Amino acid sequence: MRYFELSVKIVTDIRIAMSLSTILPVGPANPVDNGEIARASWALPIAGLLVGLVGAIIYAIAHRIGLRTEAAAVLALAATILVTGALHEDGLADTLDGLGGGRSRDLRLEIMRDSRIGTYGACALIVSITLRWITLATIAEPAAVAAALLIAHTAARSALPVFMWLVPPARSDGLSAGAGQPSPQSAIIAAGLGVLCLVIGFGPGKAIMGLILLSIAALIWGVIATRQIGGQTGDILGALEQVGEIVVLLMAAALV
Repeated sequence: MRYFELSVKIVTDIRIAMSLSTILPVGPANPVDNGEIARASWALPIAGLLVGLVGAIIYAIAHRIGLRTEAAAVLALAATILVTGALHEDGLADTLDGLGGGRSRDLRLEIMRDSRIGTYGACALIVSITLRWITLATIAEPAAVAAALLIAHTAARSALPVFMWLVPPARSDGLSAGAGQPSPQSAIIAAGLGVLCLVIGFGPGKAIMGLILLSIAALIWGVIATRQIGGQTGDILGALEQVGEIVVLLMAAALV
């Protein structure tokens, strides 16, 4: 019975993580409270693995029917954006608008809550999408693209629970504050899944390099978020995911 209950909790956590990360209707039937979101955060890398798999399948199909590498890369990227509902892209745009356009902490947070996109946000999206598109087109070979997508989406999301654990919410309400603080156990499991994915995809030596690069990016982002708005928000987390994706994809492209 104990193992059955544990299995049910694991499946429930994965469903919660997938419902938070994608538009797929896989969430639990009953409402999810704050503690459950924080507890389920360890499964975010698994949700990322699914997102990467969607992109990999679309790329393989596009390549199979004879589309040019550049077009296949666009379709794969579009598929990952579609399946996530552009959640992380929205966070990136809102964050850059707030940090770039606000002169005070309160104004930055106010701008980040505004659904309208500004110049900083638009430029950030252009840079993010262009970099990811170019890296996929550079990698080109379907199996290598699939590996890069799986690693990038998994590893990028593995940093989110750790970030939420270490960096306090910037406001008392909102998505991040409502989700709660992950336990050390959830953060460690998520980080472990990310490291495992890096090791399997890149090998031990290059995985260490990837881990260092992701850690540096997360550290810099944490310092910026703390100094500019006093902590993290859902938008900050979305932007961090985008940064993580880009770091891993750039590394994968450099290793081709």
